[in-house]
Amino acid sequence: MAEKVFSQAELAQYDGSDGKKAYVAIDGVVYDVSDVDAWQGGKHHGQTAGKDLSQIIVKAPHKKSVLGKLPVVGKYAG
Repeated sequence: MAEKVFSQAELAQYDGSDGKKAYVAIDGVVYDVSDVDAWQGGKHHGQTAGKDLSQIIVKAPHKKSVLGKLPVVGKYAG
C-alpha cells in the first residue's frame, strides 16, 4: 500500500473531535496522537490536532523527543 499523503484540508479532518482520529504533522510527517492520553479530544496544551505543528513542537518542553513513540500514518504535503 502506498504511503498516504495528506493535504492541509485532509489533515484538518483528523482533529480528534467526535470520536475521530487525531493526527498532527511535524516536519512533513503525519503522526497519530489518538492514543496519547494528553491528546484526548484532539487537544493538548492549547493546540488542536489536524494541523501542522512543526513550529509549535520546538517550543514544547519535550521538543521532538516524543515523536519516536508515535505511529506514522503518512506524509504532509500542506
